[in-house]
Amino acid sequence: MTREEILRMSASEVEARANELAKESETATAERLAEISLELDAIEERKKALEIRKRAAEAVAKGAGQPIGQPTPKVEKRSIKEVRDSQEYIEAFAKYIRTNKDMECRALLTANVENLGDNSGPVPVPTFIEERIRQAWEKDEIWSRVRKVFVPGNHQVGFEVSATDAAWHEEGAAAPTEEKIILGIITMVPKNIKKWITVSDEVLALGANDLLTYLYDEMTYKIIKFASQQVMAQIDAAPAASSSVAVGVPVATFTGTNPTTADIITAKAQLKGDVDDVVIVCSRETEAAIKVAALGAGFAYDPFDGSTVVHFDFPANTTTKMVIGDLGAVLANLPEGDTITFKYDDVSLAEKDLVKIVGRMMAAIAVTEPGALVKVQPA
Repeated sequence: MTREEILRMSASEVEARANELAKESETATAERLAEISLELDAIEERKKALEIRKRAAEAVAKGAGQPIGQPTPKVEKRSIKEVRDSQEYIEAFAKYIRTNKDMECRALLTANVENLGDNSGPVPVPTFIEERIRQAWEKDEIWSRVRKVFVPGNHQVGFEVSATDAAWHEEGAAAPTEEKIILGIITMVPKNIKKWITVSDEVLALGANDLLTYLYDEMTYKIIKFASQQVMAQIDAAPAASSSVAVGVPVATFTGTNPTTADIITAKAQLKGDVDDVVIVCSRETEAAIKVAALGAGFAYDPFDGSTVVHFDFPANTTTKMVIGDLGAVLANLPEGDTITFKYDDVSLAEKDLVKIVGRMMAAIAVTEPGALVKVQPA
C-alpha cells in the first residue's frame, strides 16, 4: 500500500492496516520487511495527523478558534536564518539526528519561513553548526584553498591539453597555419567520504546543543582531514604530462636527502606565468631541513622564496617530498552541499547500550588546471 493511500485512511482503517502488517512481518522476507517499515512510518505519520485533528475538534467544541467572518490572526513569518537560529529548531534537528526523521524540522520551516520555496531537499543545519563547519573548512590549510562547486551528479570539466600559437600574417602572403587545439575532459564521479563512531546512550542524552556540537566537531574534523589527504593524493597520482582525460603535474627532481632553496626556485620555473597563490606543501621535517640549511649558509634570505608553507605529511608509499603551486588548481564537487549528513543505528549494538552514528560527505576531487602545480621528488 502506498504512502498516499495510507495518508487518506480513517482511524479504524489505519489501526486495521497496522495489525495486518504486524502479522505479516512475522514471516516476511528481508525485502518485504523494508517495505513494511516504510508503510509503518506512513501509518505513524497518519496517526499523528488524526490525533492533531481530533484535538483541534475538541478545542473548537470548547470555544477555541475564530468565528467565521472574523479575520484570522496573521502568523508572523521569519527569515530562514532566524528559524535556524531558534532553540526550537535546534531541538528538532537534534531529534532528527537521533531518529532519522526530519518531519519536525520541515514543519517548523514550512510554518515559519516566508517564501520558503522547495522544502524537499536536505533539511538545513542550525546556523551555529554551519558556522562551526565553516571554521573547520577555513582552518584546514589545504581544503580551504581548493576550489569548490556544488553540481548534482557527475561533473565534467574541460581543459586545454595543447594549442598552437598565433602568428604574423603579411598582407598578400599565404594564410597562416590553422590553429590546432587539443582539448581534454575530466569526468568527476562523486563518492561518499564516511566516518562512523559509536556513542553511549548517555551521550545521546546530552542537550541538543551539546550533542550537535560533539557530533559535528568530531565528524567534520575527520572527514575534512581525509578530503585534504585525497587532494594531495590526486596531485601525487597525476601524470607528468596532460592527456585527454587527466591534467598533468610535472615533476622537478633534486639530489640529496631534502630539496634546497635552489630546487624550489627551479621547480617554480615550471609553473605558468599567471599562477597567483603559490604555496609550498611539505612536511614539518622537510621545512626544518631547509631552514637549517639556510642558517648554515649564513645568508639572510627566505629559503622558501616568498611562498607560504603548508604542512602535510606525505604517505610512506610516495616519493613526493613537496608540492609547489596554486591549490586552486584542484576542484572539489560537493553534490549535496558543504555539510555533513548523518545516519543513525540504535539496533545493531543495542545489547551494549551503544548507538552507531555514520557521518558522510559526498565529494569528487580532481586536478583541473594545467600548469599550476609541480611535484618535487628525489632524482
